[in-house]
Amino acid sequence: MMVKNRQDRSAGILEVGFRAPIGSPAGVEVVDLGELRRRNLPTLARLQRPHFHQILTLSEGRLDFMVDFVDFEVGPGDWLWVRPGQVQHWGALDGVEGTMILFENDFLDPETAEAARVDEPGGPTRFPSGACDDALEAARAHLDREFRSFGELPLPIHLAAMSHLLAVLVLRLGHCGTGEHHAGESGEAFRRFRYAVERGFARSRRVEDYAAQLGYSPRTLARAAIAATGMGAKEFIDQRIILEAKRLLAHSDRTAARIARDLGFNDATNFSKYFQQRVGQTPIAFRTTARRTTAPKPR
Repeated sequence: MMVKNRQDRSAGILEVGFRAPIGSPAGVEVVDLGELRRRNLPTLARLQRPHFHQILTLSEGRLDFMVDFVDFEVGPGDWLWVRPGQVQHWGALDGVEGTMILFENDFLDPETAEAARVDEPGGPTRFPSGACDDALEAARAHLDREFRSFGELPLPIHLAAMSHLLAVLVLRLGHCGTGEHHAGESGEAFRRFRYAVERGFARSRRVEDYAAQLGYSPRTLARAAIAATGMGAKEFIDQRIILEAKRLLAHSDRTAARIARDLGFNDATNFSKYFQQRVGQTPIAFRTTARRTTAPKPR
């Protein structure tokens, strides 16, 4: 399933790509956590950045899981969706049972990916138990059954069935229990704004620039961001920049000056002030703390 593509030797983060197991279809895998535990993969003890989607649900036990500096506790019936490019760290799998579904971006058809918000930057990560439990469990069980039936159908038919079954799961998960339906004009404005920020946060930190690019007024974007996230448009931009700064500080050995340039600041001093105002630490102090607190723990 997961394999190490390369290692950032300076920071120890693993860049992880997708590889289908022998005898299974490309682009998707359904794996039991008990089997994952038996494999005893060394990558699970390391900070890693997968370049594929991971959807995790538990039936027994509790699992601590860190995604982009946010600690999640996943329990029975909960779902966790880790998206490509997010930095993660697994907790101990002892006594934990459940299922993990892995898939590459292009395994789903574009219409399904759009409807399910598969590539939505900053999309919902944790879905607590109670959100469409029966429908999600039925979709998971059917997908698992089809994955383990590889060889019973001609390959193109099997792949089509897997794609359709995965589509049911992600469509359900993407719209169940997130509190993020964002209907109407405001919701569409925020969706477009979120994508624009993901593409352009290193070039602009001004709401006015995104408003002009998208054809909205700054006030419209401000209202849309507050309705969707509870924060203003400027704060939303700032949070995305801070997340990227934290990733670079914690998981690379780039200097503060280099990170400042990469994120569009004209000098390291301005970047340091910006970061400290929003995080409460200087970039270097954050780097020290982050590397200490995210260091792999003995298993």
